[in-house]
Amino acid sequence: MRIVVVDDDKLVCVSLKTILEAEQDISVVATGNSGKDAVQLYDSLRPDILLIDIRMENMTGLDAGEVILKRYKTAKILFLTTFSDDEYIIKALRIGAKGYIIKQNFECIVPSLRAVHMGQSVFGDDIVSKIPSLISSSSKADFSSFGITEKELGLITAVAEGLSNKEIAGTLFLSEGTVRNSLSAILEKLNLRDRTQLAVFYYKNR
Repeated sequence: MRIVVVDDDKLVCVSLKTILEAEQDISVVATGNSGKDAVQLYDSLRPDILLIDIRMENMTGLDAGEVILKRYKTAKILFLTTFSDDEYIIKALRIGAKGYIIKQNFECIVPSLRAVHMGQSVFGDDIVSKIPSLISSSSKADFSSFGITEKELGLITAVAEGLSNKEIAGTLFLSEGTVRNSLSAILEKLNLRDRTQLAVFYYKNR
């Protein structure tokens, strides 16, 4: 797994490189200290994953990520930051980041990289808990371009609002088995792995 690490704190870059390269399957191919570095390094090296901080002078990690994802639709970007500001989370979701984790949860970094490498989206528990409150119910989304029916959209919305299968069943007057089977079918249709990815999908596309 080839990783590029970008953080405006050079000591953080050195520390992350040391931690990551202790793993046999991870190689840090380059480090950078700015959003501009991130774009240039991604262009030249095309790493498997870009692990990048958010708050950096001149060009933020989010701005760099947006530039990269416009050029390379399949780029895998994992944000590692001290801040869980709502506006950062919203932009990370909208630009198509594969993950957003907090630096303090350093034990999650390696497992998160492996999950992203396998195609999963990774948002720490403290981030996932914020997603429902970031979803406004004031506007109705149109998911017909994804082949999603009104009934399926109701299920997706309920998941995005943080409801359990039991709560969804009670709200929509369905059996738990029907809810479970319907959600499995929706995940397969959208090529998503789990409820977290489904909530992220809903928020990104509404």
